[in-house]
Parts: sequence; structure tokens; C-alpha cells
Amino acid sequence: MGKGASYICCRLRLAPPSLLPLLLPFISIPPSPKMNPLDLDQTLQLLCTGYTQATRIKRTLGWPQEQWRPGKPLKLLLAGYNGARNTGADVRVSEIVRQLQHLLGQSTDLTVTTLDPTLTAGYFQGAKQVRLPHIFPQFLARECPQHHGVIACEGSMFKSKFADSLSTMMSAALGLAAVEEKLSVGYGAEAGAMNASLQHFVRRQCQKSLILCRNQPSQTLLSQQLRIRSTAGADTAWTFEPDLPQRGVDLLKQAGWDGTRPVLTLCPINPFWWPIKPSLRKFVHQGLTGKYREQHYKSLYFHHHSATADRQYRTYIQGLAQAVNAFSQQRDIFTVVVGMERLDREACYDLNAQLSSPAPCFISDQYTLHELVSILRQSAFLVSSRFHAIVTSMPGLVPSVGVTMDERIRNLMGDRQHLDLLLEVDDPDLGEKLLPMLHHLDQDREAIAHRIAQTVVRQLQLMGQMGRDFMGEVARVYPDFPQIERSPAWYAYLPPLSATTTQLLMQYA
Repeated sequence: MGKGASYICCRLRLAPPSLLPLLLPFISIPPSPKMNPLDLDQTLQLLCTGYTQATRIKRTLGWPQEQWRPGKPLKLLLAGYNGARNTGADVRVSEIVRQLQHLLGQSTDLTVTTLDPTLTAGYFQGAKQVRLPHIFPQFLARECPQHHGVIACEGSMFKSKFADSLSTMMSAALGLAAVEEKLSVGYGAEAGAMNASLQHFVRRQCQKSLILCRNQPSQTLLSQQLRIRSTAGADTAWTFEPDLPQRGVDLLKQAGWDGTRPVLTLCPINPFWWPIKPSLRKFVHQGLTGKYREQHYKSLYFHHHSATADRQYRTYIQGLAQAVNAFSQQRDIFTVVVGMERLDREACYDLNAQLSSPAPCFISDQYTLHELVSILRQSAFLVSSRFHAIVTSMPGLVPSVGVTMDERIRNLMGDRQHLDLLLEVDDPDLGEKLLPMLHHLDQDREAIAHRIAQTVVRQLQLMGQMGRDFMGEVARVYPDFPQIERSPAWYAYLPPLSATTTQLLMQYA
């Protein structure tokens, strides 16, 4: 028995007994050279490697598998971070579903993973949902082979900033599809800095996948450093439109807005409690004594915590409040605070407590993605540490400042040519620097809106090209799959667009 197999048995007894005799003797790929035997993220990677190897062997031995044949719908599993009431993740997957339905027509059968089906009820129209457990290797080994392909959906697909386990889950799903020579595609992905073990795992699992990247730095990292097949794409949230645009107006008026004062929307986070990592020690202590309860995320997973992180977080919140309080004294505004993920609730409340006048809070666990985006579109100004708050506001031409914790907002603001509207979450002078930016949003809104519109159109073009490249990959893997006849123009590969987005295209394309 290999060293990796023995370790898996000792650390996580999650594989079904019927599969262990087949699985464990064949784990021949060595673990990362820098393997830490106490790191449960690496345990998950080893276990996923074992299941991938077992799937490869079963295919070699002629084990029966689900295969697509002409006349059958193409069954695709959409693996992502849904069910946590993360508005950005839910918007992305909603639009992936719409684009795939447009591209594949009636010949598709889509299933979306969700951590909590009750929190995604009514989302992803036309797709089924399946519950994704927090400890996922066995689930993926069972679920992925039931489909004809896997689409990895999370924007932060390959990075260690938030959680190695999230990247592990999506890479494992892609690898399980690839070893069966099925469709294996990362859709609108971003890649960033990864721990050595995660990078090793991603390189191994995704060698036969196609990754459609949402920016050039991600494509460069994947193609040049990891030698993974990749091409240019875009985030899919650009085509999202709230189903009831007026709903944002109604919610704001219910919260005290007079309908005329400019709305300043703030989207704070806690940038310093990442990454999330699994810990058996903390899990046991938390269950027995309540210790680490304030750091607990879910299951075995815990947020990062340190005195330095606490100090940086307080400086960040105070800086935002300092600038907003000063701006509100100089400009008659109506301030609201939006939590794009339910995890942002504490940050929203902490910021609100620092404001000179309490602001209404709209948190994603109490409002739908349509309602929150509708509120964002009513903003006159936006200050956000959430990438998708900026993205989903941009088709409404909302001027925004990005306060970033990583490369996502930095890449976006660079693409907009608005690096003068970018701040870092750990800037000790955040408040002093943010105030003049707010005045810049106010005084130069037309020029800012013009560049925003140009960026939206460029991203839509890339999203259309991404759809075309996706269909090319479908044709490569399944040459007999019936392709819908359409114009080769990029816009023919976009899902149906709203009147607002169509008008932007007509004016700026």
C-alpha cells in the first residue's frame, strides 16, 4: 500500500468499504514533496487523487460508465460555491446556466452543486440542484461519473487566498471527468498564488481540462507555469439583470430613502480572516468547550485569526467610516450597507457602528441576488471590497471605488483604466485616500461611466468568445453532438440580453 493511501486511511475514513480494496493499492502518484501530514487540505487532495486513480483504473478495466450517445441529453455537473448566499457565486452560476442553455439548446441536462439547497431554492432556472457536502471527495467520486462532463464554476478557481479546499474540490471534479475522457472545463476562471501542494494537485488533475480564463494574468499563470490548456474568457456576471429592477427602489424607500438623494452603497468584508482551513484540533475544542467558536466557518473549517489580523481589520473599518462620514458632511447623501455574502454581516454591522448616521443594511441571507443587484444599480456611488458588487453594478454605469484584498478587483480596475479608483484593504491611510476618490466619483461621473460602459462591452465580447470556444471543446470531445446553427459573430454566443445591456452594446460596440 502506498504512503498516500495509508495516510488517507488513518486521517479520514471517508471512502466506502466496497471501494477501498480497488482504490488503495493503486494510489501510485506520489504526494507533493512538501506534504505536511497534519494538513487536512492535503489529506483531501490525497483522497481525491485516490478516487481519480480508481476511476482511471476502472475505465482501463472496462468498467461500465455513463457515456453520451446521439439522442441523449448532455448531462453536465456544474461544480461551484453555491448555497452559502454568496451573491457573486450565485449570479455567476445563474448566467453560466443561461449561457449553456442558449449554446446547447434542449439537448442538455444541467445539475448545480449547492451547499444548502434551501438557500438556492428558485435559483438556476432549468437546472437541477444536488447537495455538496463540506467533506466532498466521496461525493465527487460518486456524482461526477453520472454525468457526461464537469463545468467548474467558481471565479476564484485556482488560488489559496480563500480556501485550498475550494480549489481542491473543483480541480478534483475536473480531473474525474477528464480521466473518463469527458467534457472538463473551467468556466470564467481566475488563477492566483497557490500553496505548493495545491499547485501540484491542480497541475496533475487539470492536465486534460480546458480552462476559460476571465483575465490575461490567469491565462498566463495556467498556460506558462502549470502547462494547463487555457484561453481567454470573461466572468459570466456581466449579462445578469435583476428580474424586477424597480424592487431596489422599493426596498430603498422602505428603508427611508426619499427617492432623490444620491445613494452611496458600501460593500465591506473582513479581508483578514482568510484563508479558511480545516482543523481537527479546533473542531474538537469548539465542540467540547466552545473555544474557537468565533473563528468557526462550517464543519471542520475555520477562519484565520491573529492579533495582527484583528488590528488590520479595525483599521480597514475605521478608514471606510472616516471617509464616508467626512463625505456625508460635504454632500447630502443616503448611505446603505450591502453584505454580498452572509459572512459579511459582521463587517456590515461593524462599519455601520462607526458611521455618524446609522445606515440600513441589506445582507444576502435576507435578500435575493435579484434584490441586492437591483439595489446596487440604484447607487450613485459604490465603494466595494466585493468583486461582483462592482461587476453587477457596472451595466448600470454606477461609478465605483474598489478596495481590494487580492488581484481580482485590481485586474478589473486596471481593465477599466481606473487604477486611480483602487485602494488596498491594508492601506494605513485608507480613510484619507478614499475621501478624494468619493469626490472624484461625484464630479467626474460621466467620464467614469463612459469607461465603465466600454469595459462592459469588451467583457461581453470576451464572454461571447468564451461561449464559442466552449462549443469548440464540446465538438472536440463529442464530435457527434448536434450543434445549433448560428452566426459566427461573438454576440451569437451570449445568452439573451436585457434591454439595458442591449442598449450599451448598440452605443459602444
